[in-house]
Formats: sequence, C-alpha cells, structure tokens
Amino acid sequence: MDAKLEALATAYGVATRYENFQRRRTEVTPESVIGVLGVLGVDAGTPEAIDAALAAARHRDRADRLPGTIVLRAGQRRALPGPAELTLEDGTSRTVEVLADLPLGWHTVDGSTLVVVPERLPRPPQTWGWMLQLYALHSDDSWGMGDLGDLRTFVRECGDAGLVLLNPLHAVTPVRPVPASPYSPSSRRFANPLYLRIADTTEYRKAGVALRARIDALRPATGALIDYTAVWDAKLAALELLWPLAERAGLDEDPGLTDFARFCALAEEYGPDWREWPAELRRPDAPAVLAYRSERIAFHAWIQRLVEEQLDAAREAAAGMPVGIVHDLAVGIDPAGADGWLLQDSLAPGVRAGAPPDAFNQLGQDWGLAAWRPDTLIETGYAAYRDMLRRIFRHAGGLRVDHVAGLWRLWWVPREMGAAEGTYVHYDPEAMLGILALEAQRAGAVVIGEDLGTVLPEMTETLERMNMLGSSVLWFTRDWDTGEFRPSTGYRRNALASISTHDLPTAAGFLAGEQVEVRAKLGQLAGTVEQEWATWRADRDALLELLRSEGLVGDDPAPAEAVLAMHEFLARTPCRLVTASLYDVLLERRQPNLPGTFDEYPNWRIPLGADLSEVVADPLFRRVAKLLGERPGAEPEL
Repeated sequence: MDAKLEALATAYGVATRYENFQRRRTEVTPESVIGVLGVLGVDAGTPEAIDAALAAARHRDRADRLPGTIVLRAGQRRALPGPAELTLEDGTSRTVEVLADLPLGWHTVDGSTLVVVPERLPRPPQTWGWMLQLYALHSDDSWGMGDLGDLRTFVRECGDAGLVLLNPLHAVTPVRPVPASPYSPSSRRFANPLYLRIADTTEYRKAGVALRARIDALRPATGALIDYTAVWDAKLAALELLWPLAERAGLDEDPGLTDFARFCALAEEYGPDWREWPAELRRPDAPAVLAYRSERIAFHAWIQRLVEEQLDAAREAAAGMPVGIVHDLAVGIDPAGADGWLLQDSLAPGVRAGAPPDAFNQLGQDWGLAAWRPDTLIETGYAAYRDMLRRIFRHAGGLRVDHVAGLWRLWWVPREMGAAEGTYVHYDPEAMLGILALEAQRAGAVVIGEDLGTVLPEMTETLERMNMLGSSVLWFTRDWDTGEFRPSTGYRRNALASISTHDLPTAAGFLAGEQVEVRAKLGQLAGTVEQEWATWRADRDALLELLRSEGLVGDDPAPAEAVLAMHEFLARTPCRLVTASLYDVLLERRQPNLPGTFDEYPNWRIPLGADLSEVVADPLFRRVAKLLGERPGAEPEL
C-alpha cells in the first residue's frame, strides 16, 4: 500500500492490516481503506487529495491545539499548551496550566470537554444469578410474551439469586411489522414498549369495569412462536383506550425523550425508515420537523414513561440482590431507526458494522448496524455515548456490553462493498471504557464485557485492570493448543461464567446434537454432515470426561444429571459471577438464536416450554438454585 495512504489511514484510525482468526497478518486493500476514509469525510482518491488530507490531519493534531475531548484517569496530570480556563462540573472555574488533582466527572477546559474517569471500578461481589430471555418467559398475566410484570415476579421467586441478566430491552420503532431481534434496535437510549404490563399501569387501575373488560379481551395468547406484531397491535389498542385517562406531562421536561417520541409519531405517518421520508423530514433539526405537531408525540412520550416506571419497579424488586438487574447493550442500532435519525451526525453514513471472515463465515459478516464516528464523538465530547449510558444505568445494577471489542475497534463495511471488503476502524479505548466506568460507578453498577471470539490480549487485560468482568463460557473455555476443556480451577476470576449463550446450543441441545441436526436441515454446516457429527461426538465426550474427572457424573449420565453437573462445575470455578439459563435448567433443546439464519429459523421467537409458575416450581430449577446459592460468597473488594 502507498506509504502516504497508509499514514493517512493511521491518522484517522483506519486499519490497513489486521490479524485474522488464525492470528495471521492480513492486508486490507487500498480500495477498502479509501472507501472507509471517504465515510469519514476524507478524500483519498488521488495523490493530491491524500497530500491535502495529510496536511489537514497534521493541522488538527498540532501541539498547540486542544482536542475536542480530553480524557484523564483519576490521578493523572496533563500539561496544557498555555493558561486555560477550567470549569468543573460543579460550576466553579479557575485558570490552570496543568490539569491535575481533579475530581471525577465532566468538566470543560477552554471549550474542550474534559472527562476524569476512574482508574478502575470496585470489584464486583462473588454471587450467582439467572440469564433470562425475558420475551420467552410467560404467565397467565402476560400478553403473548414475557413482560416487566413477569420480571418482577421472577425476581421475587427465583431463589437467593444475586443478579438477573436480561436480553437487550432497547426500543423498537413502534409500527408494523415489529422486528424480532433485540440486537437490531431502533434506539438504545429508550426501552421497548412491548415489555409493558398493561394491567400494572396507573391508567388501567383508574379505568372502569367496562373499559378494563374491553382491554382484557385484547390479550393475545402465548403461541408456539412469539408474534411480536400481534403483541404490539394488542398493547397499542389497549394504550389508545387508556390514553384519555393519562396525566399529560410537559414535553420540555426531557427533550431527548420528546425527540424520540416525535420520531415515533412521524414513523406512524411516513413509515419506519426515515431515509424514505420526504426530504424535508430527514433531519431532526429541519424546520419542517420542528414545526411538526401531533398528539401522538405526547402519546409516545407517555408510553415511554410507563415503561420507565415499570423498569424502576423491577429494579426496586431486585434491591436486595448483590448486583440486581443486569441489562444488555447491543453493539449497534438499525440505521433506519430512531437513533439513526436523531444521532445521524455522530454515526458513519452508509457504514454497516460486522466482522471479518473467519472459519465459519468465510465471506465475513454484515450485521447491518450503524456505527459511531470516532472523530465526531471526540469533537462532541462523547455526548451521545454518555447520554445512552446514563439512560440505561438509571434502571440497571449492571450492564453486559455485547461485543465489547467494539469499544476498541469495529469492522466497517462501506457502501457497495461486501463484508470481507471492510476494515477495522479504531476508537479511543481510554475514552470509551473510561466513560463507561465513570457512568457505571456513579450508578453503582457492574460491567460485564462479552469478550468471546477473536479478542486481542490487550482487551482482556484492560477489562481485568479496570475490574470489568469478561465472559467465560463452558463450551469455549479450553486450552486451544490441545482442544481440551479447562478444569474448573483454570477459569479466570474476573469473569461471568455460563454454560452457553443465546447464540450457542443449550445444554440439553448440545448433549443431543440438536445444533448439528438443525443446521444440517438448514444447510448451515461448514463441513459435511459426517464431519459435524464426528466433531460433536468428540466435543460431547470431552465434556462428559471433564465432568467425570471432577467426580460430578458417572459413565452414562441422564440429561438432567449432566446438566446439574455442568452447573456444579461452574460453581467450583473462581469466577466472580456464575449464571444459569432457564433454557438449560428446563432441558430445552432449541437455542434462542441460530447465527447465520433469518426466516429459516425462529430466532428470538421461541417461548419457554413452561409458564412462569411452572418454571419456579421445576425440580431442576430449584436444585440448580440451591446448588449455586451454596457457592461461597465474597464481599466486594475496593
């Protein structure tokens, strides 16, 4: 690659090479680098353009200019180019030449954002809990899928658990058809109204007998698969009946919420993809948008307030837990959705986040998700990122960050290129993780990073240093030189341990080879069917041998015995957090999501085979809760 193009790419954090899944150096094509630079507004199409862009980058980075954001760890010092006006978060100001001995928080210095972040978080307690796909839970009181009322009941009856880890509850665009995946949200700053328990709203309690009867008659039954559109149709009809009973709140109380509600109202009128709206409506600050008036804005703001109240109630129900409710942060958003419209200046236009080629996805992965622009985050003081975290931490005792490597770098796929033609774009981990730590510490929350797959050593080491937990999954925790499963004593301490994840086989499914059978039927196998069955048998036998070596099973354990032994194995690990999945303790065979499929498999739509009352009474559920509850605990270490 041309040296000047390489220097320009480095100046903007665009990778020109990377280590692939086999740890081999892989060169990125000049065309991909030029395409990604173009997304960042940098013309690299000619030698003259590259020279001009390099000169602009040198001007941007000159020593006498403060960047848009300065990040300091607690106790760090930084000399300034000259005297500057420092304004602390509490409003006090003074002139300084050196930034030192500053309190944690958000400050300004000569117009630049200065954020002082913790060196590390307090160490989380040692405890256990449940992994819960909330939509899959259901009861006599929920409408076709699990809801926040079910969550409160589960928290009260789930044994002496210390945490409940949820799937993402991010907002969808509330129009038909409603998407199933919780990992392609319309907004990560607001919540999904499909999880609202209608009967728990103040307005339902105020309603007369006849109105309640009309609303109750709308309730959809739990089917073999979850129909999100039918659930939303029913809840929307109920909410419209209750709207006349609602107390109107001022739309100026939370401008961000009002902006989101305005998007929802416009989406109802013009469709769910703002990129297809009339041109005069495609920017949230456009005159036509600011002049737009509709009662539906207040209606959608009210719905979000109802969801917020029920999220607060769930957190209060978990107040006695050492950790509490742990929310899940999706790696990105649907570019057609609310945040794609509202935050478009902070997002890379036309880019789709994904992953480079690997053994299972030889053409790479295109997740279709929007990605932050690192340069805009810096120039705007990470305001959008901070706002997102603050809104989530209002209701969370912890946060799981999906694909935590994305806080360091993310694979960008430019327009009109395939997934394999992308490249990594780097973010500032001092800022991304530091701000995450600051907002988590202020909320008293723990942070868990999903650091599975191809993760650089520096990423795991940084999580460890900052007391952010990693993820240790039984299926993956092996000595990869030999392929052997690690013993329980070989697990890392600063981690959340689990048998599986939502993207992997359940415990009973793995023991039965369900994943091979299903993927074979759908044509999703990387090798031949015979090779896959042979690999599965070797993995199953190796896992059972691991359990036998620790004295947890005999020669031919029944599925329930083997699943209980897997949990006892996790209980022996030094991991600070150990979790059990309802899919595993109920011996469900189907996994929630089968990566690489869309309509071929019912991803995110499979309800549990037992209702809530049956779940908490299930013998294996109670045995696992007792087993994990007897695991030695530990006070948080400072």
